[in-house]
Amino acid sequence: MGDMHRRGVVAVGVAGLVAPLTLAFTAAPAQAATCTTQAGPYQKQVEKFLGRPVDGRQSAADCQAIQAFQNKHGITPAIGYAGPITWGVMDLMLKQRAVGDNPNKDGKCPVNKGRIACVNLSLQLSWVQDGSRLVYGPVPVRTGRDGYETRTGPYKIYWRDIDHVSSLYHVPMPYSQFFSGGQAFHSTDKSMWNPPGSHGCVNMTTTAAKKYWSLLRTGDDVFVYGRKPGT
Repeated sequence: MGDMHRRGVVAVGVAGLVAPLTLAFTAAPAQAATCTTQAGPYQKQVEKFLGRPVDGRQSAADCQAIQAFQNKHGITPAIGYAGPITWGVMDLMLKQRAVGDNPNKDGKCPVNKGRIACVNLSLQLSWVQDGSRLVYGPVPVRTGRDGYETRTGPYKIYWRDIDHVSSLYHVPMPYSQFFSGGQAFHSTDKSMWNPPGSHGCVNMTTTAAKKYWSLLRTGDDVFVYGRKPGT
């Protein structure tokens, strides 16, 4: 950690993934803590996403399917309620899927920098491109939560530490590649859609973080743009 302090790095990134939406959760009845019988405001949208019969009515099977999704992505309370947080995650997933293999369709990530890592906060996606050629991705990422937003702008990777541990949050940050103060690309074992988000770092799966580690080098460009939903 001494080397980190000499470089003036404050390890802000932590395994926390971004909240696709931070809208208020409408509580289900307290007596239904295990699996609610109450239909949520996004019942039909959630049913459609999960391939359930779309009737807007909560069934036991609906609740179990919603609850399984919530447990998978760390959405709490996991009571099978089709509320705004759960639908926000699903809606983000749909938008990410719609991007396909053309993540820079809007042309916002520079194509005149050669090898560059792009981060679209609005869609919670990242990819590596070389000019206009897609090298890797896009992959879903988990960026800074409200109050700990991942900073936007052009940056360069200035320090890499494959076995980094945060001196601020005391959590592992494997495959760390720092590009803005203590904000870095690094892997996490959390779901990429786990609310509310990181403490500023760009969280990735281990597979993606390893690939970024192999593709990027100190001095390579990073460009972060957009705004994470809920921030």
